[in-house]
Amino acid sequence: MSYLIETVLNSEEKGDLVEFANQLRESQKHYLLRNDILSAFSEFCQNHQKPDTFEHSSRLGKLIYYTQEIILEEESLCLIIRPKIAKQQVYRLCFPELEIEPLSIQQLLDVRDRYVNHFHPDEGDVFEIDFQPFYDYSPIIRDPKNIGKGVDFLNRFLSSKLFQDPSQWLEALYNFLNIHSYNGTTLLINGRIKSQKQLSDQIKQAIAFVGDMPPERPYEDFRFDLQAMGFEPGWGNTASRVKETLEILDELIDSPDDAALEGFLSRIPMIFRIVLVSIHGWFGQEGVLGRPDTGGQVVYVLDQARSLEKQLEEDNHLAGLDGLNVEPKVIILSRLIPNSDGTRCNERLEKVHGTKNGWILRVPLRDMNPNMTENWISRFEIWPYLETYAIDAEKELFAEFQGIPDLIIGNYSDGNLVAFLLARRLKVTQFNVAHALEKSKYLFSNLYWQEMESNYHFSLQFTADLIAMNAAHCIISSTYQEIVGKPDSVGQYESYESFTMPDLYHVVHGIELFSPKFNVVPPGVNESVYFPYTREEDRVPSQKEKLEELLFTLEDGQQVFGKLADPSKRPIFSMARLDRIKNMTGLAECFGRSPELQEHCNLILVAGKLFVDESGDAEEREEIEKLYRIIEQYNLYDKIRWLGVRLPKSASGEIYRVIADRRGVFVQPALFEAFGLTILEAMISGLPTFGTQFGGPLEIIQDRVNGFYINPTNLEETAQKVLDFVVKCEQNPDYWLDISNKGIDRVYTTYTWKIHTTRLLSLARIYGFWNFTSKEQREDLLRYIESLFYLIYKPRAKELLQQHTHR
Repeated sequence: MSYLIETVLNSEEKGDLVEFANQLRESQKHYLLRNDILSAFSEFCQNHQKPDTFEHSSRLGKLIYYTQEIILEEESLCLIIRPKIAKQQVYRLCFPELEIEPLSIQQLLDVRDRYVNHFHPDEGDVFEIDFQPFYDYSPIIRDPKNIGKGVDFLNRFLSSKLFQDPSQWLEALYNFLNIHSYNGTTLLINGRIKSQKQLSDQIKQAIAFVGDMPPERPYEDFRFDLQAMGFEPGWGNTASRVKETLEILDELIDSPDDAALEGFLSRIPMIFRIVLVSIHGWFGQEGVLGRPDTGGQVVYVLDQARSLEKQLEEDNHLAGLDGLNVEPKVIILSRLIPNSDGTRCNERLEKVHGTKNGWILRVPLRDMNPNMTENWISRFEIWPYLETYAIDAEKELFAEFQGIPDLIIGNYSDGNLVAFLLARRLKVTQFNVAHALEKSKYLFSNLYWQEMESNYHFSLQFTADLIAMNAAHCIISSTYQEIVGKPDSVGQYESYESFTMPDLYHVVHGIELFSPKFNVVPPGVNESVYFPYTREEDRVPSQKEKLEELLFTLEDGQQVFGKLADPSKRPIFSMARLDRIKNMTGLAECFGRSPELQEHCNLILVAGKLFVDESGDAEEREEIEKLYRIIEQYNLYDKIRWLGVRLPKSASGEIYRVIADRRGVFVQPALFEAFGLTILEAMISGLPTFGTQFGGPLEIIQDRVNGFYINPTNLEETAQKVLDFVVKCEQNPDYWLDISNKGIDRVYTTYTWKIHTTRLLSLARIYGFWNFTSKEQREDLLRYIESLFYLIYKPRAKELLQQHTHR
């Protein structure tokens, strides 16, 4: 029995538990999530005149704090307790005897099904999905604090294997080094080294040879001498670099160490061709930001592509491959949209600005239904077209690369599914990046999936997520909490550990959170676009003046709504697309409810479109109408500027700096944010930043040090936090500068693309080595995944396709 429950039942607080349960029964809610539970308990404490300490410090208070869900049944209540991160316990408390019985995951899923009246015990069992057996024989992290540090764990695991069985692992290293080539040219070792024993001997001989040379002697000067010893290009570009690499390998063979293993593998030239998959949305370099289903994904993937190419070039140079004319290639795989609405999304191939060999490759969806496939399709509707898209994309990629890629990185649920289908067929390493999992964004989305299916098709999306995340060799997350949340909240991936989709399936074990496949690698910002407002020498005066006019004074009914009565007031700024989760309307209402804040500040929003008839997205249309209602309700016409513009990339960086020139602040009010690129953009520009406490911003911002947390569901508290900051800045202007400077430092020391891509490529090499050397058999796992694809995903995708034919 849970210690938390036992201590309550064995104390005088047992009666309080009964009274609290009775209060819950009298309410209208029978399924309570954590916020509901805390609110109800706070009300209970007030109604029963409990001491101030009771709510948080009593035995019952501690039990309530760790309770994530309560489900009220006829004569019992079901408690889902989360005593620590990545750990869940389930109990049924029966009345009036106050008997406690633990429930299995299967029993909990049955309780949830009964709650929504979709399951009756006499109707037979439900299809169960359980991935646990496939992780039973894989290395597993033990300590929750190490979740997200998978590669560190894997390095320790691999180096311990080297130490335990040196002959086997020396053979594995030898075979691994033997397979590397580029366009038919052998890399690393050649046929003169015929065994693992000879490899070890030759390494020592080569170290002695290059050790007698001047450190900076170019590799080309002694290339043929090394070849005679059995070493091909790839060890380094100078004598000192070659010596360092060989010494790391020598140390690794003689005394295995995790740091040496990572250091060696990070130098191996084995990644030359990368695919970044980003299917849904408008993907382009101009005219797409602000459209539905784009925004952050385009910025992230384009910046990542540029940085990856640059890092690959640097790595290849350091490896001594200049003489081979090695040219890395990065392809962003997206969809071609024939009716492109003035964008370049109807072009098959587009070079990525600022790259030598980075490309956007757009592959069309097959014309199963031209009314759909020739136009933009929402991320919620794209599922029927992805299998054939992957088949067509495989051919296109092969033509562009003149071979197969070395690494495929999926983005979002649909891109991750396509990455799986491609990696399965091509037998290459697959990485996943979720950015945001819809399951966490929409409450009860799995429980009430049938009611939401017509709009969101979660049955397809959640099945695709299960398939892709279990198939991936590595999952990249931006934050630790994205995986397993915080002590008081469940992580995005954690929400997939067990759940029910009534009448469809039960997920008993959907993902192994302690798997070393999880790695936290936060993105960076494009430092050529986003940089501090103080760098006047890098700013364009004409652009600055144009944006100042647009933000504060321009009268243009097609682009701007609202005329400021006093443009000199301190600006509160936010920029996001208009959807419910981004919550721009919530920020407007927060501002509207605070006359004090209106006295000190204006509100400036860059938010999608101004007119309902310009949008084809239902949620965006609702938010546009809602924003107009809020402006009217609070009479904000002369206190708000709403810009319905699509800014070019350079302007999106300068707009933050113009706000910083006026000592403004940036507010990110999302109801949930997986990471928060706009927060990084604002902070590096020098804007003091207020970010949502729900999601990734908790790991970017250090509260009251270089920014501030806000609870966007508490409008009065949010308004007061911003007001307190503004008033303090008016009293002490240096306070604004202090927060501004600390925000800039935070980004430069932690969130750059150089840091991101160096780590990402290191991961790719290490996981490539793990897959080659381990005896882990993935075929059984992949066959199980394929069964889910063909038995669940594909039939439902066909149903959706049929619906599309009638539109």
